Amino acid sequence: MLKFLKGVVAGSGAGLKDLPYNIGEPYSSAWGSWLHYRGTNKEDGSPVSIFSLSGSTATDGHLVAGRNGVKRLRTVRHPNILSFLHSTEAETSDGSSSKVTIYIVTEPVMPLSEKIKELGLEGTQRDEYYAWGLHRIAKAVSFLNNDCKLVHGNVCLESVVVTQTLDWKLHAFDVLSEFDGSNEASTGPMLQYQWLVGSQYKAMELVKSDWATIRKSPPWAIDSWGLGCLIYELFSGTKLSKTEELRNTASIPKSLLPDYQRLLSSMPSRRLNSSKLVEDCEYFQNKLVDTIHFMEILNLKDSVEKDTFFRKLPNLAEQLPRPIAQKKLIPLLASALEFGSAAAPALTALLKMGAWLSPEEFNVKILPTIVKLFASNDRAIRVGLLQHIDQYGESFSAQTVDEQVYPHVATGFSDTSAFLRELTLKSMLVLAPKLSQRTISGSLLKYLSKLQVDEEPAIRTNTTILLGNIASHLNEGTRKRVLINAFTARALRDTFSPARGAGIMALCATSSYYDITEIATRILPNIVVLTIDPDSDVRSKAFQAVDQFLQIAKQYYEKTNAAGDTTDGSSIIGISMPGNASLLGWAMSSLTLKGGKPSEQASHAPSNSSAPLTSAVSSTSSVPIQVSSGIGIDIADQAAPVSPTSTDGWGELENGIHEEHESEKDGWDDIEPLEDPKPSPALANIQAAQKRPVSQPKPPVTNMRPKHTPKTSKDEDDELWGSIAAPAPTLNLRPVNIKSTKTTTAPAVDDDDPWAAIAAPPPTTRAKPLSTRGRGAKTTVSKLGAQRINRTSSSGM
Repeated sequence: MLKFLKGVVAGSGAGLKDLPYNIGEPYSSAWGSWLHYRGTNKEDGSPVSIFSLSGSTATDGHLVAGRNGVKRLRTVRHPNILSFLHSTEAETSDGSSSKVTIYIVTEPVMPLSEKIKELGLEGTQRDEYYAWGLHRIAKAVSFLNNDCKLVHGNVCLESVVVTQTLDWKLHAFDVLSEFDGSNEASTGPMLQYQWLVGSQYKAMELVKSDWATIRKSPPWAIDSWGLGCLIYELFSGTKLSKTEELRNTASIPKSLLPDYQRLLSSMPSRRLNSSKLVEDCEYFQNKLVDTIHFMEILNLKDSVEKDTFFRKLPNLAEQLPRPIAQKKLIPLLASALEFGSAAAPALTALLKMGAWLSPEEFNVKILPTIVKLFASNDRAIRVGLLQHIDQYGESFSAQTVDEQVYPHVATGFSDTSAFLRELTLKSMLVLAPKLSQRTISGSLLKYLSKLQVDEEPAIRTNTTILLGNIASHLNEGTRKRVLINAFTARALRDTFSPARGAGIMALCATSSYYDITEIATRILPNIVVLTIDPDSDVRSKAFQAVDQFLQIAKQYYEKTNAAGDTTDGSSIIGISMPGNASLLGWAMSSLTLKGGKPSEQASHAPSNSSAPLTSAVSSTSSVPIQVSSGIGIDIADQAAPVSPTSTDGWGELENGIHEEHESEKDGWDDIEPLEDPKPSPALANIQAAQKRPVSQPKPPVTNMRPKHTPKTSKDEDDELWGSIAAPAPTLNLRPVNIKSTKTTTAPAVDDDDPWAAIAAPPPTTRAKPLSTRGRGAKTTVSKLGAQRINRTSSSGM
């Protein structure tokens, strides 16, 4: 028998030299004659615990009992029993003497007595932690007694160890033996190694070696007494020295006292079964035990129970012992989210508790789970990740963002949900600085090009703000090609007043990236006309921007005069006005999960030193107004400005994303006009002025040319604005009268009025209601009707 046990132990290792673990520093306490060491795996450095037991000869009684403990620990598996990894037996000689040592390698654990001192819990939190630990040990004892029909024989404080996740686990199986209750006639000892147990931990029948009584008693009788000893040592804070001390119940909680007394009943048959202790004890009914128990059986809960639980968890976690939340709940939450058993609200709780960790622990315990969650198809998970990206985004490495996170986040740019598109857009403020230039130019800018013509005004506005904030992360060539085109050709001409304001603020925030030629020919002309914008906030920002860019131009003039020479104006002006280095605040967040029409909502952004764009929307600009179909100019029919840079405008995407094509453009080549609701008459006049060429008026005959007529050749100096120039005002509108049968005299145009060409005709009292809609009906003397008919006839030709 001894040879067999020795073979079982030696079977998992061939000696100390072959032990694939490093033995470290010992702990101050361990069960019986064992020594408990810290250790590490030689291959990966992962922590382990190593227990050693030495004897002078192989037949030493302690070694024989130790081999029994190794065999039992190796074969008995339970979540609340110490996990076995490896064992070996080595013989060493020192001169004339020799020594035999058994080594057991387990998961990394720490003696319970030392862990309690380390945690230093007090009051309610201490009682909750003790209740959770005792609950686990009671379940382990119940498993041995009721399911396996085994008797541990020495349950006490030293036989309990604590894992890295603060779980209590039972070990010290040297005395463990089968319960021989069926053989009542036997008179021999049932516990072969009961001599290893101290007398203070023995029940009265075990002290008397009354094996007949023990065999007639329930299987749990001896270990229930041991549970009582553990409870006493735990709450008294001292090691049990004699059995009489168990009568001192001053330190035992009142809710646990009745069960404590039943565990220590003098009659073995009346002792409380550990399974009943787990089920019925009032002491175990607390928030910590309930929370961990719910997490451990999460797969058995329905969706309603999960949702309710995880919504309460962030507040509940504040009331639990902080070490338990960090080392136990966080791993459980991360695992549940990673494998899909947890609901989306669990992410909020995970991030809240993750904020309690050190940066190193956060990177190890939280970030890997978050990276995996970005690949989830659950929209609620994606929304939660994007809403809280500011809490963890800075912890990502650039490689992780570029290769693992961004490809999944980018799918939100094209999502059908406007709320998710907006969250995806705002997340780029955190992620864009970590993206490579290849990803920014080849993917991100294409998506932003699409979002700047999004149907949601708030998204268009915030896209402009994002471009202004990430401009410093673009290379010089990309900035030259993108910024001015995005801000002047789209943002400043948007029908949504906060979008126009965002364009002005973005130009101001990026003023250091433009040379004097761009400022004078492309930026100032577009901003000046906004000083008469219908929205007062836009007008105010326009005046500030004009002052800023004029100051830059003035400083450039003074610089060139001081230098005594004339430059070509192509050098970058290294002048940055106050506040330019600050981030622009988000204009608004008009999209909500709860519904409501997004385009009709707006909220003020927080004020800061850079005067971020506010979202106050005046009553005249919050709702798009249709342009008059009579004489007003339609912005959608105008051509885009030609960029003087190497490439012009937006990419040939037609507001779509085609990354699979060979084109490497980023979306700002060949700008297409916005397909937005037609502006109000006042705004249409401003937009027409933005497009008016700085040149001599052309012959009047070209004023009424159909829109589809091919463009005439233009001078090279006029290339910038020629493609979108509005026709010059004329003094005579008579060329409209093409068909003699429908001629009507046009009103005279004032030579001094530059807006006369696009002004609506004054109302007349002789105009009749347009009640007759038939094609054959002829219009009477109504001038408005005559002009509409003449325009149609002219277009038909």
